[in-house]
Amino acid sequence: MFEIRSANGGRKTEDGGRKTTHAILSRMRPATLGELKRTLSRPPAFRSVKNEIRSNLMAKLARGEELFPGIVGYDETVVPGIVNALLSRHNLVLLGRRGQAKSRILRALVEFLDEEIYCIDGCEIRDDPFSPICGRCRRRVLEEGDSLPLATVRRQDRYVEKLATPDVTIADMIGDLDPIKAARRGRDLADHENIHFGLIPRAHRGIFAINELPDLAPKIQVGLFNIMQEGDVQIKGFPIRLPLDVMLVFSANPEDYTARGKLVTPLKDRIGSEIRTHYPEELDEGIAITRAESWWQRGEKDSLEIPDFVREVVEQIAFEGRIDKRIDSHSGVSQRLPIACLENCVSNAERRALSNAEKRSVVRVADIFAALPAITGKIELEYEGELKGAEAVARQLVEKSVAKAFRRRFAKENFERIIQWFELGGELRVGDQTSASDYLAKVESIQGVEELLDRLDIDAKSKPERAVATIEFVLEGLCSTRQLSRSEERGYFKEAVEQPSEEVFSDLARRRSLN
Repeated sequence: MFEIRSANGGRKTEDGGRKTTHAILSRMRPATLGELKRTLSRPPAFRSVKNEIRSNLMAKLARGEELFPGIVGYDETVVPGIVNALLSRHNLVLLGRRGQAKSRILRALVEFLDEEIYCIDGCEIRDDPFSPICGRCRRRVLEEGDSLPLATVRRQDRYVEKLATPDVTIADMIGDLDPIKAARRGRDLADHENIHFGLIPRAHRGIFAINELPDLAPKIQVGLFNIMQEGDVQIKGFPIRLPLDVMLVFSANPEDYTARGKLVTPLKDRIGSEIRTHYPEELDEGIAITRAESWWQRGEKDSLEIPDFVREVVEQIAFEGRIDKRIDSHSGVSQRLPIACLENCVSNAERRALSNAEKRSVVRVADIFAALPAITGKIELEYEGELKGAEAVARQLVEKSVAKAFRRRFAKENFERIIQWFELGGELRVGDQTSASDYLAKVESIQGVEELLDRLDIDAKSKPERAVATIEFVLEGLCSTRQLSRSEERGYFKEAVEQPSEEVFSDLARRRSLN
């Protein structure tokens, strides 16, 4: 609510940067309630967390700032719903399948809070010195007056998150009474000082998030009713009223997507806004998310290259999985699949470069097949898929993805000369750990390869790794479109077309004469 800024707004200075500025600000901040009062013209009016978020959001909108940096594909769909909910001062739930950035969006809500607020020093629930709610802090304000010590709370510390699990109790969420503490000090059980506060009271004056809300036991969901409607909590039936100032936000899978639990209907009724999330709708959006979230920039600069067609294939795997009938559509295919797959691809390329003493590594399509373990664990199969096996389904997803990327890039390209080489009995055996030099030596005799590289403006001498990655993409594309074949024993080859016998020709001629 209250904020003291330096003259330069906290920007980096010549004599020590942000740390020096922070130290100066710490000395300038009021340390007691009296000092704080002297910096204000009049005692501030109470402002709730939801009003605080609303006013800061309105300021960001007026300045045209990006509201959720790093969140891709939601600008026209999800973000408007969130903005409307915040402007309406609603508690909200993000409803969607796994891997749709629900938790990340909830954590980003802290950016709409003030940078710092003042609280009573030593208070477990960070009570407002001008509007304390717990009995102990109210007593301290009366007893200590202007000498009451204060502390500051950063916006990041005003966000509390809990993953809902069936073993969560009311005591975990709201708190419990400590009768031993009351007996030792001779206090009444209903005294606030006997409370061991739970997570929600400790989120007072902040945001409390519950992930996977349906997993929370129904009786615990019922325990949230009062907090959401009246803003107060009751502990073990004693008349303890704690009017909390907290914004509640949730994430959940749609009820019909999970058999683990469901939202209690009255709780749903008390949630102001229900916002549906979704997977990336365009391939470019998915590629942008995977590029930003995956750990692919490793080692020295320019020591690794990921061709665009590899990124397309990796992302297309998730898109194919989301429409494949052998994969459980209710479970979905998380965006974590292409992220993990790309990281495994890069690791396989690193391993190849280290094994072959190559200074530069370029990711190939073979690296995607080597990354199948990053795919199989992220798809839940239907009965038909279980019959085939996760690895077989994953391999077919990769092949379909390669085929689509190949057609997008080489729809009008003629590969007859390369195919003819294999039709004449040529075979090519290479692996995902074959060095670039050995690979080029093996494909040197294939007619049409050199002309292909020339058309794509790729110099095999100066960029052998990139040349190999391109050649392999073409060969895999021809295999995925059934123009070539590939097996573990023979590598790349062309199935011989069996010529019809003379008896077949005579039978066809006889049928035509009868017609």
